[in-house]
Amino acid sequence: MLSADIIAQVKQIFAPLSADISFRLRGPAGTDETRRMRGFLDDVASCSPHLSVEETADDGPDTPRFGIAVGGRDTGVAFRGIPDGHEFSSLLLAVMNASGLGRNLPDESLRRRIAALRGPADLRTFVSLECTNCPDVVQSLNVLALLNPAVSNLTVDGAVEPAQAEEYGVQSVPSVFLGRELVSVGRVGLSDLLLKLEERLGAEAAETAEPEVRTFDAIVAGGGPAGAAAAIYLARKGMHTAVVAGRIGGQVKDTMEIENLISVPLTTGPQLASDLRTHLESNDVALFDNRRIVSADTGGPVKCVTTDSGETFEAPALIIATGASWRRLNVPGEDEYIGRGVAFCTHCDGPFFAGKKVAVVGGGNSGVEAAIDLAAICEQVDVYEFLDTLKADRVLVDKLHTLPNVRVHLSSQLTAMTGDGKRLTGIDVRDRISGAETHVEVQGVFVQIGLTPQSQPFAGAGLDITRGGEIVVDSACRTSVPGVYAAGDVSNVPYKQIVVAMGEGAKAALSAFDDRMRGVTV
Repeated sequence: MLSADIIAQVKQIFAPLSADISFRLRGPAGTDETRRMRGFLDDVASCSPHLSVEETADDGPDTPRFGIAVGGRDTGVAFRGIPDGHEFSSLLLAVMNASGLGRNLPDESLRRRIAALRGPADLRTFVSLECTNCPDVVQSLNVLALLNPAVSNLTVDGAVEPAQAEEYGVQSVPSVFLGRELVSVGRVGLSDLLLKLEERLGAEAAETAEPEVRTFDAIVAGGGPAGAAAAIYLARKGMHTAVVAGRIGGQVKDTMEIENLISVPLTTGPQLASDLRTHLESNDVALFDNRRIVSADTGGPVKCVTTDSGETFEAPALIIATGASWRRLNVPGEDEYIGRGVAFCTHCDGPFFAGKKVAVVGGGNSGVEAAIDLAAICEQVDVYEFLDTLKADRVLVDKLHTLPNVRVHLSSQLTAMTGDGKRLTGIDVRDRISGAETHVEVQGVFVQIGLTPQSQPFAGAGLDITRGGEIVVDSACRTSVPGVYAAGDVSNVPYKQIVVAMGEGAKAALSAFDDRMRGVTV
């Protein structure tokens, strides 16, 4: 099933393997699905003498499936469906991590939290092989299973188990279930997944005395294009620098095609994120990803940020480059039905709504692009825009108006989302001119109203912040607090673009270095 080129690449990846790892396949004997999975696993196993396949006849539920065992011990990592497409990387990383290798294994601080998680925790993660957010979640959950024997994670391809996805009420991926309880939906990092499980399962008392305090010359909060550029520039100036972030790449990882990064005609978000990490690792930068910053103290000469792992990072200079996230409508029913009809990514979740009636909220580029994508598979698409005109580029608007199954509603405000307790069934819309309220039956709503700056952890740090949540900076990326700088989408710089964020990150780093050299009091 794997091409000769892919097998050659996987052989290089698996060259460092030293532990004996087996794929334990369970499935009905002689079926086409079992044979396909066996052929796939045989191809992967052929890439290393340390890999083997064990097959057991089993026509029970969730079969055919396979798990990963190391030295004869099950790791708790299993797949229902052949993990190709975007999930092929999840399989490769699971094998590497099971052998103690792989660069996405967390550091000691997170390992202690993972080991302390109480079980049993039998997780089930529904994915789509076309979803670019799913691998991050699957890989994080697999790490939890590998490091805590009380945790297991079964990754289920929703296309292979459509009836089961329907039974669980899955309408967005990735969807993570603990038993029958929906724990998480959509893109989320290891730290946040761990926190969600700690809240539900509890954790043993940590075997560590005092909270860790790490000291640097500069701290960069955020690992996207702005944060990476800032850290690299700081390191090249000889400053001992830490990057504290949820994930390296940030929002970029959710973008499939990037054609406007000058000198790079075409790349993808995941590839750019990987390149950013490689560039960071080639410099003297300490990476602390899988963290969520919960508070900051910028009142003295030493700036401090604290993470959800209890660590404190201290430095005379702090560059905030935490980026932005999808903006919510904050209307009744939105939180309740996220993952059960309310979605944000058409690429990942659009297929769940094939042949159905959906709504898109937002008339900017992202909203109109979403409507065009959905029109190809949905029975009807209604676009609701708060203003009296669509804000998208003319070429997109012209394309939208050629689609017979798309209707545009201007001066319209979505006021509530309704459902039957299990999934979304409709929306309430108010006409902003007449004031008339209308209930519209839809099976899905895609919220496309832009991004909100991730400045919340710094709200009490004395910084000037706009009503929209953007940190105010001057032309040199300095904030209202000496020694604190901001760059990229979290700041009030216009034009939220990758190339702009990179330039702003470099500018913030140069300002921090210049202030250090000039002995500016912070």
